[in-house]
Amino acid sequence: MKPWRRLEARRVEACKIFDLDHVRFERPEGVGSEWFYVVESIDWINVIAIDDDHRVLMVRQYRFGIEDFTLEIPGGMCDPGEQPLESARRELREETGFEADRWDDLGWVHPNPPIQNNRCFTFLARGLRRVGDPRPDPNEAFEQMVVPLADVSRLILERRITHALVLAAFHRYQLFGEGSAG
Repeated sequence: MKPWRRLEARRVEACKIFDLDHVRFERPEGVGSEWFYVVESIDWINVIAIDDDHRVLMVRQYRFGIEDFTLEIPGGMCDPGEQPLESARRELREETGFEADRWDDLGWVHPNPPIQNNRCFTFLARGLRRVGDPRPDPNEAFEQMVVPLADVSRLILERRITHALVLAAFHRYQLFGEGSAG
């Protein structure tokens, strides 16, 4: 199978965290083309931060897309020019007030490949130490929570953890071999 070939793109909207493009692709067989919408977005990160008592640092925050609260792990966008691990360190510090001595890269996923072009990287942070208070961005408001690692699977099954990228992060954690995420 051959890939589709990008022919042209038109910027529909430029936003703070993504751009919306209308892109025309040539069909793989070279006959005809189709228009698609593509969300051009910067990469994201998630951090599974586990303390010495096998508890996960989490945040509860309001999400405007679903107009409800979610229970998540620290995460966010990679700033321009920032490597994913740098972003993970920054987000952990901003959202929890913690830093970590040990970091493991658990890999990345495509958040929504039919329409988005970015990746979400997941990192495992251990050897946690509090270095200050959380410093949320001006457009963020969240509540910190500490959840026993053994409770994570139950919280997923009870639909209290529903963010797809957080679910993917915990699955990658299980595959990494640090034990069960619950």
